[in-house]
Amino acid sequence: MSNYNFDAIIAYCNDKGIELKEEQLSMLSSFYEMLVEKNKVMNLTGITEWDDVVLRHYIDSISISEIMNLNDFRGKVLDLGTGAGFPGIPLKIIFPNLQITLFDSLNKRIRFLQEVIDELKLKNIETIHGRAEEFGKNSDYREQYDLVVSRAVANIATLSEYCLPFVKVGGSFISYKTDSIEEEISNSGKAVSILGGKIERVEHFTLPNTDMERSLLQIKKIKTTGKKFPRKAGLPSKEPLH
Repeated sequence: MSNYNFDAIIAYCNDKGIELKEEQLSMLSSFYEMLVEKNKVMNLTGITEWDDVVLRHYIDSISISEIMNLNDFRGKVLDLGTGAGFPGIPLKIIFPNLQITLFDSLNKRIRFLQEVIDELKLKNIETIHGRAEEFGKNSDYREQYDLVVSRAVANIATLSEYCLPFVKVGGSFISYKTDSIEEEISNSGKAVSILGGKIERVEHFTLPNTDMERSLLQIKKIKTTGKKFPRKAGLPSKEPLH
């Protein structure tokens, strides 16, 4: 672990009132090593240098702290379209109190994430391989989560159709975005409303010591999502609600 510089993430966490322990730093370095090793045989990320991973994956993942305090959060969290485990794995390491489900449509990624969970001995975290269009209509998962998060790349209307069906009424969906999203928000308001949501808050910020702009969009679930949503596979992205 001595080979890795943790100053950036320690400083970020200190600024947000999050105390990091040695064990958590060790987990972050172990996850990094597993990620880089697996990346040699399957495409998980184009970002592989330690400092870049810390900034653009780890700090970016826990930047949800800009919009809500997860230190004492006791609800169920779903990371939809988790990919290589972002934001879910860093969130679980930094906030061990969270109960997290990692969801992805590619089984190879899910198998890798299960290896990470087993290796790091993480508790109260599970993986699911499947499609949001199908699981979003399954009563075991539909409207069962207090918080759904996603760093997936899609417009807000499409992401909302995938994510909001999983959110309990009173819960939130938080979308991680890489740039300014005012126009996207104005074009998706009707879709969000149709799906039972209300745009609650937008937070713009830059990653520490960079000019990389980020946005977090919080959508509150104010009413039950209609039974016909999400629509069948492909439609939410091909024909976004508007």
